[in-house]
Amino acid sequence: MTVVDTDVVVFTLNGNEVTVSADHPHLLSALREELDVTSPKDGCSPSGQCGCCTVMIDGKVQVSCQYPVAKAAGREVVTLEGLPDDERTRYASAFAAHGGLQCGFCIPGIVLRAKAQIDKKGAQLSREDMSRHLGAHLCRCTGYVKILDAIEAVATGAACEAVPSGGVGSSGPKYEAHRLALGDRRYVDDIRVQGMLHAALRFTDHARADVVRIDTSAAAAAPGVVAVLTAADVAGELRVGIIERDWPVMIPVGGRTSYAGDVLAVVVAETRRQARAAAELVDVAYDVLQPLTDARAALESEEIAVWGTDSNVLSVTAYARGDVDAALASSAHRVHEVFETQRVEHAFLEPESTLAVPRDDGGLHVYSGGQGVWDDRDQIAACLGVDRDEVSVELVSNGGAFGGKEDLSNQAHAALAAWLLRRPVKCTLSREESFRMHAKRHPIRLEYWAGCDAEGHLLALRARMVGDSGAYASVGMKVLERAAGHATGPYRVGAVDVESVAVRTNNPVCGAFRGFGANQAQFAMEGVMDRLAEQVGISGLEMRRRNVIHPGDEWGPGQIMDDGCAGAERCLEALAERYESARAEGKAVGIALGLKNSGLGNGATEVTRALVRFEPDGTVVVRHGWTEMGQGVHTVARQVAVEELGVDPEKVVVRVDTTYELGDGQTTGSRGTLMGAGAVRNACLAAKADGCRPGVDYVADYRVDWTQHLGTAEHPVIHSAFGYAAQMVVVDPETLAVERVAAAHDVGRAVNPMLCTGQVEGAVHMGLGYALSEDFPADERGFPTKSTLRSLGILRAKDVPPIEVVLVEVPQPRAPYGIKGAGEIGLVPTAGAVAAALHAADGVWRSTLPMLAGRDAGRDAGRDAGRDAGMD
Repeated sequence: MTVVDTDVVVFTLNGNEVTVSADHPHLLSALREELDVTSPKDGCSPSGQCGCCTVMIDGKVQVSCQYPVAKAAGREVVTLEGLPDDERTRYASAFAAHGGLQCGFCIPGIVLRAKAQIDKKGAQLSREDMSRHLGAHLCRCTGYVKILDAIEAVATGAACEAVPSGGVGSSGPKYEAHRLALGDRRYVDDIRVQGMLHAALRFTDHARADVVRIDTSAAAAAPGVVAVLTAADVAGELRVGIIERDWPVMIPVGGRTSYAGDVLAVVVAETRRQARAAAELVDVAYDVLQPLTDARAALESEEIAVWGTDSNVLSVTAYARGDVDAALASSAHRVHEVFETQRVEHAFLEPESTLAVPRDDGGLHVYSGGQGVWDDRDQIAACLGVDRDEVSVELVSNGGAFGGKEDLSNQAHAALAAWLLRRPVKCTLSREESFRMHAKRHPIRLEYWAGCDAEGHLLALRARMVGDSGAYASVGMKVLERAAGHATGPYRVGAVDVESVAVRTNNPVCGAFRGFGANQAQFAMEGVMDRLAEQVGISGLEMRRRNVIHPGDEWGPGQIMDDGCAGAERCLEALAERYESARAEGKAVGIALGLKNSGLGNGATEVTRALVRFEPDGTVVVRHGWTEMGQGVHTVARQVAVEELGVDPEKVVVRVDTTYELGDGQTTGSRGTLMGAGAVRNACLAAKADGCRPGVDYVADYRVDWTQHLGTAEHPVIHSAFGYAAQMVVVDPETLAVERVAAAHDVGRAVNPMLCTGQVEGAVHMGLGYALSEDFPADERGFPTKSTLRSLGILRAKDVPPIEVVLVEVPQPRAPYGIKGAGEIGLVPTAGAVAAALHAADGVWRSTLPMLAGRDAGRDAGRDAGRDAGMD
């Protein structure tokens, strides 16, 4: 008689029989946690809505986080590790050569989906058909354009030679492209070390409540639990923060919660499942208080929303020049409108993960995917109460960020546990936990008054902005400051009066997100321009032509614009013929123009450093201070080294960690490429001047120290550089679906045109979601009402219209190679262009985002994702 062991499951993995425990919640867990097969990524388990964990089972693709492990018994499971070498090379080369990946987290799953379709249909696989089959997959970086290019190349057998890019201005694959495409380049959660423990966080049950008691006894007694930590275990500073140290790592007994992402305890156990199960056993008693969830009401309330603060006003930014009242009174045409933008979730594909490992010298080494590892180090050290030399932080290039990984997340919790227990500890958030914890895009109410003369020349602008910054500061004051500075868009306005207020509430924290306030402000400003254009009787294009800034003009807060601003008009004219042709054909078309600063500006002294070292084996090590998160800053560093040193790009190795003092805060504000290129170039020049001797650390810096804070001078130079962009959107007048987008972007100098174009395509995709369908509301308790990726309204591949990108290069004075940056400007004009096109279609002015939520854009994404998640 045969005895069946029901405690284990036996199946074939990549040609070899394997045995795993039967108690895994799904096949993905067995693959990653027991078998250490990490090409399938965990982006949302167990919801099956991102496609990152796709594998092949008996020749059909399946989302493994929804596949019961018991069902795998006796089956053939194949991951990318198990494909033949020639097939692996073919896919990796195609994705690399076509720029079909950025952060890379989603790509292994997409490669297997593509393989299934190509195996079935070969060269007959159409682009449209593949787009439909990608309904089970989410990519937040690329906009899918170059993903489909890569798949088409494999399907048709086109030659794909992924030759590393040369110097500045050459196109080529991004750094580590082959390894990323195949899932071989590990992210933090893919790293395993001997003796590693797992941490899980116990979050609050109430957004605003006094914590009366935290009982950890049941959790501590649970199977596998090694320790349960609370705020009482924090020896150093309890609060962290990039600008203000107001964000508690944990809320202590006697403290008060301020938002749904507050942490009360950390449970550390032998396995992730044990830690998560035990975290639910931490019993907390509260005195529940009424949360403040309306920003305008919070401004008027005598109640203080956030524990440890003394005001609900986080910041006020204001400036004025000229007599706005008189100018409005004399205007031939006037507009008064209130615009509302929404809170948005970043939805980077890789949830936050941190691994902290005790060092042999008694210190601590932390693997982080944060956007500023030097800031991570300093805040971790402060929390532990140790000198910062006791902590080293190594960047593990992350699976997307878009600003959402600037603030310290679970780094401090993992570090605290590892420091106290002297064992390695990993903490990885679930998708729902990620939604609760990290900062979001600000919802802002923008009230605008504007006037122009009879010919359409702007005379006056008044703007009043109120932004809901949520509980903790993050960089909320800077987002609202940026919104204020960009309130006039890229236009000349004679008289300006702007005030922008960031408000603390008990809603989710809001902070950095691609666009950083400029997109909210310019959605409003572009709406003003179109309303005035209609009154004047001219087109949107002509209205912008008559007001666009030129070199020497006074802009917004009073800055006299340099020669770089000629890029604004160049972008507009790059789309002029397309715009006029579409109108002549009777299309519903809209156009918008935007600008976005690069760098921090506003009087900040920005200094970043880079190091170049020649090793005896011919390797050239380049170290810099910026986070690689898909945008290609490592590729920029390599191309600058090739440009200046003439070295083989294959010999260049890029590293980022805190063993050298190179960083300058967060990788934010589109400054990584600009400042990183400047520092690497200067380090290369220092090496050349010394003969490039092996074993020598050549260190140099790049600095921007000539900006001034808004309002400190009559003509303050508040930013050292700006990127400019015009976008044109054509919609179907019957369905209101977007038919196509044309985007002209002035990046100053495209270091890698192929990757730069991909950045713009991805930004347009994100901008369309922002304009049409994405939203992340909170309820009256301050808790998010959405907990899954599918619920966010992100456009899937089949919903993305054709995107045409035109790169414009008007060099930025005083910038290395004339670089301006491309990451953030990409979505600044999108919502304005969509709103104008929709108005052209149906005559309705839209002033609230998202414009078509729950109606057209993205409405089928969830249905298709659910259908396609099963199998092909």
